[in-house]
Amino acid sequence: MSPTTTLEPIVTLVTAAARPRPGEPLRLMAVHAHPDDESSKGAATMARYVAEGAEVLVVTCTGGERGDVLNPRLAHDEAVLADIAGVRRAEMAEAARILGVEQTWLGFHDSGLPEPDENGVTPPLPEGCFAILPLDEAAAPLVRLVREFRPHVMTTYDENGGYPHPDHIRTHEVSMRAFEAAGDPAQFPGTGAPWQPSKLYYHLTFHKARLVALHEASLAEGLESPYADWLANWEDKPEDVARLTTRVPCGEFFEVRDAALRAHATQVDPDGRWFHLPTDVQRRVWPTEDYQLARSLVPDVRGGDGYEDDLFAGLRVPAQAITA
Repeated sequence: MSPTTTLEPIVTLVTAAARPRPGEPLRLMAVHAHPDDESSKGAATMARYVAEGAEVLVVTCTGGERGDVLNPRLAHDEAVLADIAGVRRAEMAEAARILGVEQTWLGFHDSGLPEPDENGVTPPLPEGCFAILPLDEAAAPLVRLVREFRPHVMTTYDENGGYPHPDHIRTHEVSMRAFEAAGDPAQFPGTGAPWQPSKLYYHLTFHKARLVALHEASLAEGLESPYADWLANWEDKPEDVARLTTRVPCGEFFEVRDAALRAHATQVDPDGRWFHLPTDVQRRVWPTEDYQLARSLVPDVRGGDGYEDDLFAGLRVPAQAITA
């Protein structure tokens, strides 16, 4: 199966997945491109599952060394600019503490996001960066982590990376490669005993229905909507409607999400759109974080509304099995 299909369907694989045993904690692995991505995509979900006793590991593929300083208050801070990699590592550690998750680095170099010059020519990506490494070289450390941590569920980005940053697209590719190879003892020898996760999801944070709800809520609150221009330029694609398969209720953890995002002080403007709409309003109009189920080895479990409400749907051990 290609990792870059235009629309990844829900696919049930034939490989046997290891299900949780009675009394065993559920395990979630969230694979992200840069430090701060984990706090803007799926953070409240992770905080919810940590509170429920699940083990959650954030895998950060690169150090974000080529990221810009997006907080105007720090844009000219000489100490920050002199050691952006070290600053971002410290920010990541604080965000992980706030979320209550484990976190580790794959150790690859940020590819940056090259901008076209005045002639419209986009420069090549830097030598040795994450996005241009051979796929199996980039995927091998993730396969090792999957086999060590043994997640039941993985999350990553869709084939477009969520947005077309080279590192986000490569994160999708290595996640798909690891998901489909980690359970096969013939692949990636020397990286540990095989382990096959049961499900893989794409983050679907910025889909139109959610943005419309937040836009209308902003206007109803008498606030200028930070989503107006975004929606005005939105290109509707019929296939996008089918992507939304899973809505995880996690509104009570929105404050935790926001605190984790603010911990990435170089990457967010504390007065910017991420924090424009009060969290109680967000909870009321859109209390979930949303996903596309892209790979599954367990039966489809959806509610009467047609959606899953749990990344671990189909994997939870019934209470009577634990007490038997």
